[in-house]
Amino acid sequence: MSHDRICVGAFVGAFGVHGEVRLKSFCATPEAIEDYQPLVAEDGAQSFEIKLIKPVRNGFSAQVSGVSTKEQADALNGIRLYADRTALPSLPDDEFYHTDLIGLQVLDAGGTVLGKVTNVANHGAGDFLEIASEGLKNPALLPFTHIAVPTVDLKSGRIIVDLPDGVFPE
Repeated sequence: MSHDRICVGAFVGAFGVHGEVRLKSFCATPEAIEDYQPLVAEDGAQSFEIKLIKPVRNGFSAQVSGVSTKEQADALNGIRLYADRTALPSLPDDEFYHTDLIGLQVLDAGGTVLGKVTNVANHGAGDFLEIASEGLKNPALLPFTHIAVPTVDLKSGRIIVDLPDGVFPE
C-alpha cells in the first residue's frame, strides 16, 4: 500500500434491506470520514461516495452511491476504505498516522536494534506498537506513549524506545 493513501474506515456489513451499509470509521472524529471523499479500496480499483445516515453500534449506517440492495451492500463487507493523504488534516509534531509507523526500525536508547514495527493496535486502552524481532516467537507489545517512545524520527525511519520491564524477554 502506498503512503499516499491512509486507511480511514471499512465496510462491515449491510444495514437493513434497502442497500445501506454498516461503516466503521477509523478517524479521530468518526464523522469526518465523510469529508475525505472519494474513498477508494486498498487496490485503488473501486471508488466510493458515501453519505452517513445515522450512528449505529460500532459505526454508522451509510448510503453508498450505486448501492441499492442488501446483496450489493453485503458484497462490500470487509473492504477497507482509503483517503488521499492530501485530503487529511496535517498532524501536530507528536501525532502520527499508523501507516507511517509500520516498518520503522526500533532501537533502545543505547542504539541496540530491537526489531521493526509490524502493526499499531488499539484494544481500547490506547495504542500499542507491535514489534517483531528474529528472536521473538510473537511480536512484543509496547505502549505507544511519550514515556515508552520518546523519539519517533520518520525521516530516518526509526523509533527510539525506553522499554518498560517485561516488554522483551531477557
